[in-house]
Amino acid sequence: MTDDYLMRIGKLIRDARQHRGLTQAQLGEALGTSQSAVNRIEQGKQNISLEMIARIGEALDSEIVSLGYAGPMHLRVAGGTRLSGAIDVRTSKNACVALLCASLLTTGRTTLRQVARIEEVYRILDVLTSIGVKVRWLNDGRDLELTPPAELDLAAMDVAAARRTRSVLMFLGPLMHRAERFEIPYAGGCELGTRTVEPHLTALRRFGLEVATTGGSYHASVSPDASPDRPIVLTERGDTVTENALLAAARHDGVSVIRNASPNYMVQDLCFFLERLGVRIEGIGTTTLTVHGKPEITCDVDYAPAEDPVEAMSLLAAAVVTSSELTIRRVPVEFLEIELAVLEQMGLDYDRSPEYAALNGRTRLTDLTVRPSKLTAPIDKIHPMPFPGINIDNIPFFAVIAAAAHGTTLIHDWVYDNRAIYLTELGRLGADVKLLDPHRVLVQGPTRWRAAEMMCPPALRPAVVILLAMLAAEGTSVLRNVYVINRGYEDLAERLNSIGAKIETFRDI
Repeated sequence: MTDDYLMRIGKLIRDARQHRGLTQAQLGEALGTSQSAVNRIEQGKQNISLEMIARIGEALDSEIVSLGYAGPMHLRVAGGTRLSGAIDVRTSKNACVALLCASLLTTGRTTLRQVARIEEVYRILDVLTSIGVKVRWLNDGRDLELTPPAELDLAAMDVAAARRTRSVLMFLGPLMHRAERFEIPYAGGCELGTRTVEPHLTALRRFGLEVATTGGSYHASVSPDASPDRPIVLTERGDTVTENALLAAARHDGVSVIRNASPNYMVQDLCFFLERLGVRIEGIGTTTLTVHGKPEITCDVDYAPAEDPVEAMSLLAAAVVTSSELTIRRVPVEFLEIELAVLEQMGLDYDRSPEYAALNGRTRLTDLTVRPSKLTAPIDKIHPMPFPGINIDNIPFFAVIAAAAHGTTLIHDWVYDNRAIYLTELGRLGADVKLLDPHRVLVQGPTRWRAAEMMCPPALRPAVVILLAMLAAEGTSVLRNVYVINRGYEDLAERLNSIGAKIETFRDI
């Protein structure tokens, strides 16, 4: 490699390490090398093999260099142009991931329609194929067929893929019906602070699952005769916690009552899927679910997950921040009604079509047409709540919308330990964002956006928020190392280009 390439690689590694909050010594320990070696690499003073680059990328959960992959590494954004036309919302990432885990409940074939082709899905598929599930893409890659083996080879699980997604936790619920002892690696994913797995373990313990967390893995053992003798009360109304409890209850021989359950969109999609497997569920859409388990599930299932309300919010925010008239089609309006009510109070000018059914026959969709609007800051603070409140994942989009509004908005992101900190990165694009504490920011608008070159935040939604602000900033901006965006959005740059954005994908090497 030339000295120039070594220096460019070193800068990418240094920026990715700093965004992960690691010291050179900590990265060196993860790689089995010294702090001084990491220092030489970052300064471009040491030759580095492709194997080492791949190891560093894995340690930092960051795509330092891409080989044989056509996806973007960086985005160059020519901002200051308005969007126009219409764009469809695609299926939910979170629902697709839960349904992939749920496919382990049946010994039959699972066909999922219109699956999101994103990194998070690919990670779960890597884990599934490693334990023996046959995966086949159908209909030009839009649909997915999964065929499980007679016996899962859990010892062959792809540990690297499993470590890179927090969703691997949802293997606990279905696998407890397939093996009396198994292990899965510690879960990873976005850098959003420490989130305990104890609520998962508390709920699953009632079904006979005991977990010891040692040696970098969850070591699970199952007591097959265990049965909940009273309703299970979840200690947090979390989406994945509720899904794990549902996955455990689905093949439990008896009736399980789950209280303080999340009624959010991905949970409802999972319930609809389980009903196709013959599991009767009462209370879908409420905080109390009564599950009539089915100990043996052998049927084939064909299901279409609903559209993603967080992607719909992303597109709505793109229209607002660029002062554009845009039609967003196939919006799952039931899961955006509070957000729309708040935006309407702020002055958003929009129309919505009559409602129609999603392909699953259950979720309500509508088409939204958003027009340029003069927004004012909301009177009350913006904060997430379990459904039907403002979705936790939609809070970052309110930050960029608030930056385009007149007045001061308080945003309280109380769920995650440090996601609000990433929102201060909007300041590099001209926004007035003040961090009050790790959970609260004050946003003063309106903003005169300016172009900038930035490293992509390591959390999915703040990363997309930075991209949306770049669309509004006149001039050319660069967003580096956008792997995290590919985790949750399919072809986002190309799709934004289809409605008038000017985004170019490129790689340094």
